[in-house]
Amino acid sequence: METFFEEYVNRLQELHQEIKDAIKGLPQEALDWVPGKDMNSLVAIVTHLAGSERASVGGTVGGIPVNRDRAAEFLSKGSDEAALVSLLDDSLEVVRSVCAKLTLKDLEAKRIRPRDQHEVTVSWILLHAFDHAALHLGHIQITRQMWDQRK
Repeated sequence: METFFEEYVNRLQELHQEIKDAIKGLPQEALDWVPGKDMNSLVAIVTHLAGSERASVGGTVGGIPVNRDRAAEFLSKGSDEAALVSLLDDSLEVVRSVCAKLTLKDLEAKRIRPRDQHEVTVSWILLHAFDHAALHLGHIQITRQMWDQRK
């Protein structure tokens, strides 16, 4: 794997580890807890993030067939910590396998985003996937803090 992609995957793995740390040891009630109106549970956020990574990097960049129901991701309930960790590990493995096949020249290649039919570059998709993971890490950390302080 080229150095850029190796570093990309390693940094994404670090974000995933921070997510795992934030959900570590939480009871099911906490994982399914929705802190307020128009907010999501930890289960929904992690499920959505993993689905997004598989779809954007695996599907749009890597051409891997993806059967995704984005709306259902936000309705997810009942996944325990181990299941959420598995989702994160599986999505990271998809990203790793796609990145292992890419070259720096591939970053300029154009792809059509299925969600809105906009043409973007592979580099845009990878950066967006990273930004998306970092954004949701923040959501997860704040939700964990709210859970811990709710009493």
